[in-house]
Amino acid sequence: MTGARRRQALLKQQQNVAVSSVPSKGDKGQGAQQPPEPRVINAAPSLEKAARYGIDDNRTVSSRVMALIGRMFIETIPAWLSIGAMLALIFGGCCSNVFALESIIQVEPASGTLLTFVQFVFVAIISYPSQFDRTRPPFFLKPNKVPIRRWLVSIILFFSINVLNNHAFSYDISVPVHIILRSGGSITTMIAGSLWGKRYSRIQIVAVLLLTVGVITAAWSDAQTKGSTSESLHEIASFNTGLAILFTAQVMSAIMGLYTEETYKIYGPQWKENLFYSHLLSVPLFAPFFPSLWTQFLKLANSAPLTLPLPSLTDYPALSIEVRRGIENIRIPSQLWFLALNVLTQYACIRGVNLLAAASSALTVTIVLNIRKLVSLLLSIWLFGNKLAAGTLVGAMIVFFAGGLYSLDGRRKPPPTRAKS
Repeated sequence: MTGARRRQALLKQQQNVAVSSVPSKGDKGQGAQQPPEPRVINAAPSLEKAARYGIDDNRTVSSRVMALIGRMFIETIPAWLSIGAMLALIFGGCCSNVFALESIIQVEPASGTLLTFVQFVFVAIISYPSQFDRTRPPFFLKPNKVPIRRWLVSIILFFSINVLNNHAFSYDISVPVHIILRSGGSITTMIAGSLWGKRYSRIQIVAVLLLTVGVITAAWSDAQTKGSTSESLHEIASFNTGLAILFTAQVMSAIMGLYTEETYKIYGPQWKENLFYSHLLSVPLFAPFFPSLWTQFLKLANSAPLTLPLPSLTDYPALSIEVRRGIENIRIPSQLWFLALNVLTQYACIRGVNLLAAASSALTVTIVLNIRKLVSLLLSIWLFGNKLAAGTLVGAMIVFFAGGLYSLDGRRKPPPTRAKS
């Protein structure tokens, strides 16, 4: 029965009940007891709800499809906002961070340790409010949800990885090559995961083999472009040292990723606590580097001043001479400005990565960061005019293609394991 017929039957039934409840003229004045009035049920809301979900819906098919899409969009808005925030922090923050990093490295390649130190101090300060508790003096910190001894392993790994990655710039490693080599993180992730007890599909294994070929091709091609003179041989030796440093950092990064994933499985996604303690407790580890940190800071402070987009003071004759001189004497060292920009964008990048790590696996984090590194590589070539050899570009294409192949297969659910007889 259609909705229209049900409404007509219900209306007719209500009319019959109303007619039968009216007393006849002969019954008046005889003291007969009046029958109770029937309860009227309003079926309009139920009928409207039925019509809303397609029962007796007179709307066109396109209108119903658009209504369904609208309801799906409204119900998934929180998830889309969360995904958009993570991607904006990772791609916006990390790519801007590469721009600021290369602006500093081109002037002072040995300032990698200073960059790491300033980043750690800033992130520790900015993440302190998330752990603040005024009822717990003297440090006013919330009780740990994860034991400190568990964080100590991550702290040592995190500190070593960041110092090694930034220190590699001192060994004739350019920013584009740095990005390409670090994009091979899936190789060490799979090796460490296999030792950890994880299993991977055939497609993932093929993708990692392609990653290995791409990384070796890019590194070998870049080394060949340095020539064979005595000065070039020194550059090649320095380049090989940089490669060894980056490889060590990649192995440690894979171990840290799996260790962090296991920690989140046991204690929940406590990424804010991880962010705070991994940076705060790493600051004392910089103590042996303080003399070199001060030297690097002085070099950046003595850099050329930043060109400010200030209007011509001749257009404002009402300004006094003292104000004009004060404005003209404003000098902001360009490298300190890029240092501040690097710190801010690095914090945005780290926050996005931690959000992603708390909501997904270490493999997904590795793949998303690979895509981000591809964007950073293209920006580095475009903005700074970096020229790469043909073999290096081919290696980069293989690396990022393999990363995409790895991520597509990583979305598939693993087959159920059979119980041993």
